Amino acid sequence: MVHLSWDQYFMSLAYLSAHRSKDPSTKVGTTLVNDQHKIVGIGYNGFPRGCPDDQLPWSREGAFADTKYAYVVHAEINAVLNSNIDTQQSRCYTTLFPCNECAKVLIQAGIKEVIYHEERKNEATQASRRLFQLAGVTTRPFQCRLQIKLC
Repeated sequence: MVHLSWDQYFMSLAYLSAHRSKDPSTKVGTTLVNDQHKIVGIGYNGFPRGCPDDQLPWSREGAFADTKYAYVVHAEINAVLNSNIDTQQSRCYTTLFPCNECAKVLIQAGIKEVIYHEERKNEATQASRRLFQLAGVTTRPFQCRLQIKLC
């Protein structure tokens, strides 16, 4: 029988949450955890609550208002909004390194560490890294291959 580390367990939950996303191209999940290893928030990327998935675009190209980028709430923001208790000094397990907008929200929420699995090399990531460094938020890559088989 395999025993999961806390990192493996919480990143697995982030990946499981990502499967709730209806985004056909990018599925991201996030789990927020306090110092007692209790989950304080969980989220995935998707449209705002109450907005029908079939009435907004999932496209990545075109005019801004015709793409998903105008409407999708990122997993990290949803995790903070869905938090059930204070997130101060919590850790963020996320399947994709946070963009600069999510970095600002995580910093404001008091997150102390970000553990990520994948990272995109772009300007948003550079801005996020700068914000995290200035705010004293540590970041580290998740160093494990996960194999989650869903029925």
